[in-house]
Amino acid sequence: MTSIAKIADGFYAAGQIAPDDLPEIAGLGVRTIVNNRPDGEGGPEQPRSDEMRAAAEAAGMTYHYLPMTPQSLSPELLEQFRQAVESAEGPVLAHCKSGARSTALWALTETCHNRADIDDTLARARAGGYDLGGMRPMIEQYVAWHEAKAQS
Repeated sequence: MTSIAKIADGFYAAGQIAPDDLPEIAGLGVRTIVNNRPDGEGGPEQPRSDEMRAAAEAAGMTYHYLPMTPQSLSPELLEQFRQAVESAEGPVLAHCKSGARSTALWALTETCHNRADIDDTLARARAGGYDLGGMRPMIEQYVAWHEAKAQS
C-alpha cells in the first residue's frame, strides 16, 4: 500500500491506492475516500473509479469520485470537494497519483472556505510531505475570488 500522509486532523492524502488496500485503510479509521485521479490517467494498471467505489463501499466507507487536473480545477469542483470532506462522518483519505492534487484541494478549501492563513496552510501541507509553495499565487487568486463572491 502507498504511504498515507496526515495533513490535518481527520484529513489524509495519498498517492494511488488499490481496491485491495481499502479494508486496511478502513481499519485505520478512515470513513471516506475521495478519488481525485481521473480514470485512465495512469494507463490500464490504474484501478477505475467504479472498482474503487465498489471496494470502498464493501469496506464500509463512503466514496466520492472528484477527478481533478489543472485544467479542470474550478470553483464548482472545489465546492464538491469541500462538501465531501466536511460532510464526512469520520476521517477522510483523498488520493490521486501522488497526493499533491488532493492536498492542493484541501489547501484551497482551508484558505477559501475556512479562512485559514495561507502560510499556515502551506506549512501544514509541507509537514505532510507536500510542498505547495509554487501554488501560492493560484491560492491567493482563489481566496480573492471567493472573498469577492461572498461580498456580492
